[in-house]
Amino acid sequence: MGLTWMELLILVLASFRVTRLLVYDTITDWVRRPFHKEVEQVNEDGETEVFIEVKGKGLQRFIGELLSCHWCTGVWASALVYGTFLFFPILIPLWIIFAISGGTALLFKLFD
Repeated sequence: MGLTWMELLILVLASFRVTRLLVYDTITDWVRRPFHKEVEQVNEDGETEVFIEVKGKGLQRFIGELLSCHWCTGVWASALVYGTFLFFPILIPLWIIFAISGGTALLFKLFD
C-alpha cells in the first residue's frame, strides 16, 4: 500500500510518541515494573543516579530488555501503529493525536 507523505509523517510521529510512552514516561511505569528494577547509586560527585536492571529470565527478561531499549521498542511500536493503521482505520484519529503529541515533544526539545 502506498502512503502519502502526510500519512507517513503521522505514522512516524505516532510511533515516536508510543515508543517514548512505553520506554520513558512515568505514566507507564506500571508496564515496566514487572520487568525492571531501579537501582540507585551515588556517583563520585555525590549525586544519586538511577539505573535500570532487567529482571528475570526467559520471556520476562526478553520483555525487560525490549522495554529498556528505545530502538527495540520502536520497531514493535511502529509495527503496531502501522498494522492498526492498515487493518483498523477506526484508530487513525488516535494515531493523529499521538502524532501531534510527538511533534510537540520534538518541538519542546528543539526549543528547550
